[in-house]
Amino acid sequence: MRLSLCVLLVTLALCCYEANATVCPAYMSQVRSLLFDPAELYNINLLKFLLPRESIDAKMGVKQCVDFMPKQDRENIFNVLKNIESECNK
Repeated sequence: MRLSLCVLLVTLALCCYEANATVCPAYMSQVRSLLFDPAELYNINLLKFLLPRESIDAKMGVKQCVDFMPKQDRENIFNVLKNIESECNK
């Protein structure tokens, strides 16, 4: 539950900031990958950002926690984020 709240707060901060109210498509792709893709595919997805190894390891640790969440909860989180995205991109 704490992780989903963190993801929601970060999304709100990123997409509803006055200077830039549009959500980056790469961010939504990253969140979708975090919530639904297998760990191997998520790791490959992270490599395109040329992150330091420590950052990738930390994100993979978060991915392991997310994978323990029930699929319905992950779908609910993503649906909320899509609703926020559509509101911010108006």
